[in-house]
Amino acid sequence: MDSLNQFFIEYGYLGMAMASFLAGTFVPFSSEVVMGTLLATTGMDPVLTILAGTIGNVLGSMFNYFLGRFGSIEQISKWMRIKERRLRKTRDYVEKRGSWIAAFSFLPIFGTAISISLGILRANVWGVALWSFIGKLLRYIIFMLPIVAFKS
Repeated sequence: MDSLNQFFIEYGYLGMAMASFLAGTFVPFSSEVVMGTLLATTGMDPVLTILAGTIGNVLGSMFNYFLGRFGSIEQISKWMRIKERRLRKTRDYVEKRGSWIAAFSFLPIFGTAISISLGILRANVWGVALWSFIGKLLRYIIFMLPIVAFKS
């Protein structure tokens, strides 16, 4: 296991939240590895671990949202090395659906673009946070259920 994952694991619930925050932003990182390791190898409470991961991941998505809210498509494209065409296409797709699309912000690559697009569109911040929370919570529950069941 690499030292970064070990760092997050040593910090328990806070480490889980930090790992999930990173994974929720545009940083390529897998919080599921940290969560799976924590749940499989420690006595940490599964509910609190999933909750810490969900909160951290939602905060990461909200970071992306505010990047979109306060940056232009051109700036975001340059900073994050995302093609402007992809950002515009995602923004147009998201615009037709509304803030509930944030429930899918857990998707690799597309989730970042969804969150940023919702910020660009200035979607309701509370709606984005709520739908992000629902989607990310369900994803973690589904992903971690086999680990928790196997450990029991």
